[in-house]
Amino acid sequence: MDINSDLGESYGAWRMGDDAAMLSIVTSANVACGFHAGDPAGILRTLRAAARQGVVVGAHVAYPDLVGFGRRNMDPTSEELVADVIYQIGALQGLAAAAGTRVAYVKPHGALYNTIAHDARQGDDVIAALLAVDPALTLLALAGSPLIARARERGLTVVAEAFADRAYNQDGTLVSRRLPGAVLHDAEQVAERMLHWAQTGEITAITGERIRLQADSICVHGDSPGAVQMAQRIRARLDAAGIALAPFAAP
Repeated sequence: MDINSDLGESYGAWRMGDDAAMLSIVTSANVACGFHAGDPAGILRTLRAAARQGVVVGAHVAYPDLVGFGRRNMDPTSEELVADVIYQIGALQGLAAAAGTRVAYVKPHGALYNTIAHDARQGDDVIAALLAVDPALTLLALAGSPLIARARERGLTVVAEAFADRAYNQDGTLVSRRLPGAVLHDAEQVAERMLHWAQTGEITAITGERIRLQADSICVHGDSPGAVQMAQRIRARLDAAGIALAPFAAP
């Protein structure tokens, strides 16, 4: 099992999360590329820290939405979206090389992530961008999403993920952040929830129904309050249960 987190999201004087602490816990790091968060110097610091810790790095690509932290829906043309994703991957590849590591996978962020899970046109644009840059890049995507099959049909390796700190709808989609209960905060409850899912493949939706999620990675959002404690508790529970932790992509 892999544990991933969204990192490199600080911007100038504004601090977002605790990258150093998270990198001592997670096995994969989704590093911002400057479109929704992150400045070049801060991104480079995070990449260097990831390299020191042996954490595998992925490009956390997004809509160009600094003000909205990449969480506002957008409708770019295919030409724009393909180019935006290529640009972000390329920027992170350059910084990663300077930091002594490499970009092994791509995880879209925020509104882009949720849109491409079910929007075929934008999903195909992101797939096209990965294929244009490096077909060996792995795509990290929402468990149960139609995007997974489409990407695999185009030849990409795809890994599905489950979210530790987000509530699920009955259909396996994430509850909108605009709704009460969408983001989970109790570290002990979240850790127990993830252990139960890892052992049974089932998670409880916000409506109370049990749903099945097939995934090989757990995401803990680095910007969530108490993210470090949450990640620590999840890792401790999985370790205690004998569930081996390893990155899904080769370093």
